[in-house]
Amino acid sequence: MTSPEEHLMNWLRDAHAMEKQAETMLSAIAGRLEHYPELKARIEAHLQETRVQSDMLISCIERRGGDSSTMKDLIGRFAAMGQGVCGMMASDEVIKGAMAGYAFEHVEVAAYKVLIAAADHCGDPETSAVCQRILQQEMVMGNWLAEHMEQVTLAFLSRSAANEPARI
Repeated sequence: MTSPEEHLMNWLRDAHAMEKQAETMLSAIAGRLEHYPELKARIEAHLQETRVQSDMLISCIERRGGDSSTMKDLIGRFAAMGQGVCGMMASDEVIKGAMAGYAFEHVEVAAYKVLIAAADHCGDPETSAVCQRILQQEMVMGNWLAEHMEQVTLAFLSRSAANEPARI
């Protein structure tokens, strides 16, 4: 039987791998964004947040006596690279990327809600506070994407109709 503490540690490792995957995806798309300066700036800002989040999670894991799962981190990075390569092939990469980013932010929101509940259950207020901070950042990014989805879509459609480079 797995204890609540073991579940919390496993979920922290999962979250760390998820943030490493997000870092890879955000880096790839930010490096290619050219025609959408507001989106690029927001993604670059969230990329910096993501790097800090990853470090914060490692601190929680180490404080609890563990280390990050190298295998989970590698799998997450390979998955992100695969997504990036597939996205580069799509003529509407910016739209697919915005949609995927929006969905990914909501997966992160769910993960941090689980981590907060588990940390509270395990009597770990430090981990709970870290996850609450990260949760707020993920919610802000998800909301930003939702609020700007129409703008990005209309910019894409305009560029496409004018035979301008519609890709990112």
